[in-house]
Amino acid sequence: MGAKGQADRGRWRDQWWAVGLMVLVTGVAVRLGFRGWSAWPEALVGGVFYAGFLTWILMRRRRRDAKAVGTEPDRVPELERRIAKNGELPDDPAEQAAMVRLIRRREEKLRRSRRWAFPMLGVIFLGMPLLWFTSGDVPTGLWTLGFGVAFMSWMIWFNRRFVRRMVAMRQRIEGVGGVGVGGIESVGGRA
Repeated sequence: MGAKGQADRGRWRDQWWAVGLMVLVTGVAVRLGFRGWSAWPEALVGGVFYAGFLTWILMRRRRRDAKAVGTEPDRVPELERRIAKNGELPDDPAEQAAMVRLIRRREEKLRRSRRWAFPMLGVIFLGMPLLWFTSGDVPTGLWTLGFGVAFMSWMIWFNRRFVRRMVAMRQRIEGVGGVGVGGIESVGGRA
């Protein structure tokens, strides 16, 4: 695990079939959990549909990111993992530049979606208990309220942590106020 040869081939969980299988298993398990074992045909058909759809969206996003930052689609998950873990820098200057471009792309997407994404999630996860309370089902309303508060708190924490790690990784690559690792210019000139 983590060997150089493993990084060259990519991890098995980064493959399209592994992403689809994880979405399928999770989707079927959630549906069976809510609807019981008697709903297994519906859960399986819905799981296959959503697994195919989400796999297509994720692979499309990976291809677009790779094209935008100038790397191979198979390298995008590894670069994202290094950014998220604030891990080691790539040795190749071209890959460092691609990582900086990926970080800037993620920062821009987060900036654009910050205005609508968190308020929308708040309406969904904190507004749903209101529907349960108005229908008279107080225990379910309390459970959904607790889940909503926990989920929104986790999302805010995760988002802030990821942004801090992106900034730290970009500063490590670019250097602060000068030429960083691999000769990549910072602040004044973009790679």
